[in-house]
Amino acid sequence: MIVRKSKIEIEKMRRAGQVVADVHKELRDKIRPGMTTLDLDKMAEERIRKAGATPTFKGYQVGAEVFPATLCVSINEEVVHGIPSSKRVLEEGSIISIDCGATLDGYVGDSAITLPIGRISEELELLLARTQGSLYAAIAQSIVGNRIGDISHAVEAFVSPFEYGVVEDYCGHGVGRRLHEEPQIPNIGIPNTGRRLKSGWCLAIEPMINLGTHETVLLDDGWTVITADRRASAHFEHSIAVTDDGPIILTSRGDDPPGPWTPGTSPMA
Repeated sequence: MIVRKSKIEIEKMRRAGQVVADVHKELRDKIRPGMTTLDLDKMAEERIRKAGATPTFKGYQVGAEVFPATLCVSINEEVVHGIPSSKRVLEEGSIISIDCGATLDGYVGDSAITLPIGRISEELELLLARTQGSLYAAIAQSIVGNRIGDISHAVEAFVSPFEYGVVEDYCGHGVGRRLHEEPQIPNIGIPNTGRRLKSGWCLAIEPMINLGTHETVLLDDGWTVITADRRASAHFEHSIAVTDDGPIILTSRGDDPPGPWTPGTSPMA
């Protein structure tokens, strides 16, 4: 069942989303070669708890597996769900995907960003820019009356000219009181198919785009997902609300390009 949120609930989700946005802004400013992924995780947890929120991912359980950290931190060929470690040192020229969730007043904010570690190659710069572009193309389709397939197709269509691999095994999802709610939002799809979007839907849209194959492998730790060909992957995600006035980006860091989500176009802004 897809749970529609009221304006009051959407505002609560925006507040949770801003906790996540603040984490990403802090880590973006402080990240540098020589740090460990555990360093990032500690900074994120401190920031979340200082805001009166709790880390959504920490203790999250899938089957018998319990996620042990605040962040999912994935480097280079790691697609999603990398576990922070004091042994994982950030190296110049790599890229790092930081997925963060925070729960505040019973509602979840969920967002991911992929950052360069120092100077990176032009190939990686383009992968990051194009993956982020596909996210905003998908958000632009998140309007009342469109369908889930329109969102999914927007991601696929944006990156298809570059012959990247679009991850199919993992996808976006509804978000609200729980981290993962209905519906699922794949990153490939056919326009004008799937459920029709309604005002009050809150979605976490998250393109995962690879330099090579779309195929992935789950490592023995039960969480970390890597590309099958070990080529780099980028991951960008925003939580959004579908409203009668257009999509609202609940996890905005204030650096979004102009679009139908621009602050001031909605009564929630």
